[in-house]
Amino acid sequence: MSIEKYEVIVIGGGAMGLASAYYLGKRKVKSLVLEQYEFLNQQGSSAGVSRQFRIPYPQEYMVQMALDSMPYWDELQSHAQSVLLDKVGTLWFGDPTVQSTEGNINEAKKAMDALNVPYESLTSSQIESQYQFKNLPDSYEGIFQADGASIDFRATIETLLDQCHNNSYISLKQQSPVIHIQPEGSGFMVSTPTAKFLTEKLILTPGPFVNDVINLLNFSIEATYWNMASAYFKKTENSIQYPTWFVFQNPEGTNGNQFYGFPEVYWDNPEYIRVAPDFVMHPLDDPSQRTFIPNPQELAYTSQWVKDHMTGLAPEPLFTSTCLVALSKIPNKELIIDFAPNYVDNYKNVVIYATGWAAKFTPYLGKVLVDLSLDGHTSIDLSPFKMGDQFFKALK
Repeated sequence: MSIEKYEVIVIGGGAMGLASAYYLGKRKVKSLVLEQYEFLNQQGSSAGVSRQFRIPYPQEYMVQMALDSMPYWDELQSHAQSVLLDKVGTLWFGDPTVQSTEGNINEAKKAMDALNVPYESLTSSQIESQYQFKNLPDSYEGIFQADGASIDFRATIETLLDQCHNNSYISLKQQSPVIHIQPEGSGFMVSTPTAKFLTEKLILTPGPFVNDVINLLNFSIEATYWNMASAYFKKTENSIQYPTWFVFQNPEGTNGNQFYGFPEVYWDNPEYIRVAPDFVMHPLDDPSQRTFIPNPQELAYTSQWVKDHMTGLAPEPLFTSTCLVALSKIPNKELIIDFAPNYVDNYKNVVIYATGWAAKFTPYLGKVLVDLSLDGHTSIDLSPFKMGDQFFKALK
């Protein structure tokens, strides 16, 4: 069996893997992307067709990263056949005291104020009159940030894949699960069921299947796996349109009470609007438990919220689906961007992206991962995203 040689191998061909390959190609680095399923599959965290781009975050460094990512979206847009970011604005509203998976409204205001990001503060009645919601408690407050957008995520991935196909420095292999990684000199021998490849460097972007890959290097990341539910609701009024939005509410019992949504988009289910729960009643122990059927109780809560608080929509959830997401169990470490722990052979030649929600940063993080891999550093402060060796779990 002949062994192909590459400067960099990217393991995982979803959005982040293809974004990394895109920037490797720009730097004329001979690279290979290995995807265990087919490209454009619906098995992992790249599933679905829409994501939210937003500026509001409770941390200044996350607001700054969202701002920094915008020129990279503009550059990728220059290669796309359709609009990647449909700029409809971001609306956050609800109880200003609530802390959620998205953060906190007042903390987001402070972070945006610190970076001079413009936004509009809203009362409960203004949210209802301007954005078609109804029956909101008088105590609810909101912010509207005009740079928010609905991401055509499918078109984003297709654009990246097309650019990689057309770059002579990039090779793409699907249905190629990695089954073995062996240190070889200063690099690695990477094996799939049908081939072996020699590389100096690895960029690991396997999404929720991260432990399936890094276990081959004898360490793991503590993560929780979520089957994130999603559904579309039929418009009953043609004039109804929403921005991207998130509602902050106190949890009801243990079942959660937080939801988010999108505008009607031309690229998927026209005349329908997507609304989804931002909680999971039954987390998964392992990504192998992934299912494409949403939890019916999560959909029931979502349907009731649509009925109670949204105008112009029928309350029956249709076109349901799920997206598999891994979340780090380390507090305040939503995104992990780091080198392998120092007890791994050639650890400085292994760059990892794992866990969290980062579709909004897709092209920018591809550039960051490539800079780390090739240069050993990047322009942004990665301290909020580094796990540190003490948080990786050694397997030997």
